[in-house]
Amino acid sequence: MKTRFKAVAATAVALMLSAGLSACGGGDGDGESFDTSPADAALTGMANPSDVKGGTLRFGHSDDWDSPDMGNTYYAYSQNFGRLYSRSLTTFSPEPGKTKDLVPDLAENLGEVSEDGLTWTYKLRAGLKYDDGTPVTSKDVKYAVERSNFTTELTQGPHYFKQYLKDNKEPYKGPYDDKSEKGLESIETPDDTTIVFHLNQPFAEFDYLVSMQTQPVPQAKDTGLDYQNAMLSTGPYKIDTYERGKVMKLSRNTNWDPATDPIRANHALPEKIEVTLKVEAADLDNRLMSGALDVDIAGVGVQQGAQPKILGQSANRANSDNPVAGYLRYLGVNPNVKPFDNVHCRRAVQYALDKVSTQTAHGGPEAGGAVATTVIPPSVSGYKEANAYPSGADNHGDLEKAKAELTECGQPNGFKTTLSVRSDRDKEVAAGTAVQQGLARIGVTVDIQSVPAGDYFGKYAGAPKWIRDNNVGLLSMAWAADWPSGYGFLSQIVDSRTIRDSGNTNIQETKLPAVDKLLDDAAKNTDIKQREAIYTQIDELVMEDATILPLVYAKILLYRPTNVTNLTITEGYGGMYDYLNIGVR
Repeated sequence: MKTRFKAVAATAVALMLSAGLSACGGGDGDGESFDTSPADAALTGMANPSDVKGGTLRFGHSDDWDSPDMGNTYYAYSQNFGRLYSRSLTTFSPEPGKTKDLVPDLAENLGEVSEDGLTWTYKLRAGLKYDDGTPVTSKDVKYAVERSNFTTELTQGPHYFKQYLKDNKEPYKGPYDDKSEKGLESIETPDDTTIVFHLNQPFAEFDYLVSMQTQPVPQAKDTGLDYQNAMLSTGPYKIDTYERGKVMKLSRNTNWDPATDPIRANHALPEKIEVTLKVEAADLDNRLMSGALDVDIAGVGVQQGAQPKILGQSANRANSDNPVAGYLRYLGVNPNVKPFDNVHCRRAVQYALDKVSTQTAHGGPEAGGAVATTVIPPSVSGYKEANAYPSGADNHGDLEKAKAELTECGQPNGFKTTLSVRSDRDKEVAAGTAVQQGLARIGVTVDIQSVPAGDYFGKYAGAPKWIRDNNVGLLSMAWAADWPSGYGFLSQIVDSRTIRDSGNTNIQETKLPAVDKLLDDAAKNTDIKQREAIYTQIDELVMEDATILPLVYAKILLYRPTNVTNLTITEGYGGMYDYLNIGVR
């Protein structure tokens, strides 16, 4: 999941900030005062617990969604926030300490699987309705999968279903081109509350897969890319306004029945929710600390300028959380851009990079994370400590080895290339400058191409033609697992079969048949230890290929204003706050 993201990640209780501090603040003008929880309270518990309802919860965003349509998005924050207005068959629990636990959502229970592992059946809860009062049916869930995985219009989400569901005899082209009544025949809906999936091979983690892209869509209401402007809601809130680049406003969905929704029944506290878009990143941090905004929706942590204001002031520090985010920040090194078609040129930049400088750009070891040397982060199954390209004893780069690799690849004097960064992400831009300076030491000239985050995968880094046309050999990336396993982390970034013309997340275009086969072997293997060994082997193969250059195992520094309640870090969505719980007072 992009960290954006929907990468699912396992967060960890890492280096604790000074605890035991509390602060007081005003209530809603009625003279109420309240205590706030100490630093890192949200890592394993609920910070600022409250059952107060009402008010407006105010999010800010430094850019915009790729799409708020759950069938056309892949950022982690989008998946997290989308649960406020759209429900899937399964989801991650919002309860503190249980946020990587998968629970049924639209479904009554987790899936019932056949003995051969090829058939999964789910029953929908009774009484489900859209915000217009019409009933939700299993056909709407089937249609949601068809439109999100089999059309050429919706390209920005994953295509797991297309990969693992049986295809029709005549390859299915999606509901926009195939008007047949049966649609994709491997999804059956024998009645309005039953949906059956027929797989082309066993997939032990299928319950995780249906946490995405199963948010129902009635076919009669679908308008393709424009559906994001008039989506039907199944959650406690509905979208009243979405002005791209400006604002999103939500209010209560009066047709949401908490009796059908045990996950959200005791949450959904705010009366209204607003998201202000295109707020410059440093200004967003200032608004959080001044109380003008409540939450940074992207959940990637405050920028460098805000970090000393938080860590250096006890009152602000007490209102912060510093989780290990469970995702990897890295550079994709694309072999389709010369001279990176030569593995030794790829290895040269691996050795040369000053990883301390890129770590510092992301916030240093405390707020940014530890220097990374593997594809899989320590919090994901399959991690094994390794360092294929030691960048010197102090991680400032091994220039001798880098220059030897340059000579081996026929570029002894260096070369020119381009690095993509997301323009609204100050830390990523700063890291890009660190990359530029570090590689200049071996004669590699790096031009930095800044592009908007909302279109990063749709038009830029996720579009192979743009990469080739613009000589973009290095691509900034951050990735969290779609669910907490090596498969959920690796498949969408190293499987060659996931590469596509737009919305591509294997941005470095890793193409290793051995890796593809190992991923298939892991998917059907029911032995956890054997799967973990496979994931470790995949990591080693990708590092040998040198198409991923690990930077940091991400940590993030989050700030929570004192008026914001019920904050807990979600292990399901990359270490940000779980947005189902939050209230204001």
